[in-house]
Amino acid sequence: MTEYQMKASLNQGKVRKSSEFLRVLKQLSYNKIAMFGLILFILELVLCLLSPVIAPYDYAAMDVIHMNETPSAAHWFGTDDLGRDILTRILFGGRYSITMSLLSVVVSLIFGVVIGSVAGYFGGWVDNVIMRILDIIQSLPGMLLTIVVSAALGNGYLNTVMALSVNGIPAQARMLRAQMMRVRGSEYVEAAQSINCSQVRIIAKHLFPNSFSPLIVQASMAIANRITMCSSLSFLGLGVQPPAPEWGAMLSGARQYIRDYPHMVIFPGLAIAVTVLALNLMGDGLRDALDPRLKR
Repeated sequence: MTEYQMKASLNQGKVRKSSEFLRVLKQLSYNKIAMFGLILFILELVLCLLSPVIAPYDYAAMDVIHMNETPSAAHWFGTDDLGRDILTRILFGGRYSITMSLLSVVVSLIFGVVIGSVAGYFGGWVDNVIMRILDIIQSLPGMLLTIVVSAALGNGYLNTVMALSVNGIPAQARMLRAQMMRVRGSEYVEAAQSINCSQVRIIAKHLFPNSFSPLIVQASMAIANRITMCSSLSFLGLGVQPPAPEWGAMLSGARQYIRDYPHMVIFPGLAIAVTVLALNLMGDGLRDALDPRLKR
């Protein structure tokens, strides 16, 4: 292979990455349902981030005179058993539920990328050892593993993030490993090896950029899953603790009033359902956009 051919092979990955990114954006824009999910999720993020400005009340302010009120002009979503405005608590609660889910996916993605890259590139006994460790972790049901880790670490924001992160590492690592093994025999990788590029550079510059597409889809789906798991932990009393207005904690506190005051359960449940729906619609659109069979 001549020097010109080696340079051309090395540039092949960069050109492909740039053109693929533009193609995915264009393909995603054609999917109206996916764009609806994306816009809905961004709108939720903006509302939650601006909650200190737009929220009509203090999320922790109690008002015994207006306890258990149904939706009205003063309280659009009603009040809870302590007279706190439910709309305000939902807006602030999204800051906990969504950010914890996003951070847990980012943490699991970072560890999964490192582990999957090492296993997929080196293979052999390194791959076998890593995969057997992941098998042991995945032998436990995901929710059970999260509960065990959360109970061991204790309650709190960061501890809940770490508990949610552990559950997602094996899936991310396996996905990247499979993609690494698929592309590591490509010509641009052989060209990089022939000019004595370091293994870290080959993984970071050539293998990972051409293997991360499925991780994006998996991560978007994982955020929706983490929101439900985060709410489940709080519902069980293992996540963020009151008076923090986390959506699962709101459901846990309102479950005894479900017959007499169903609005206390309906609106936090709708917040979870709408967020998960938006993320799933967006994830489906990303999956279709990244499918090579749908290229135009």
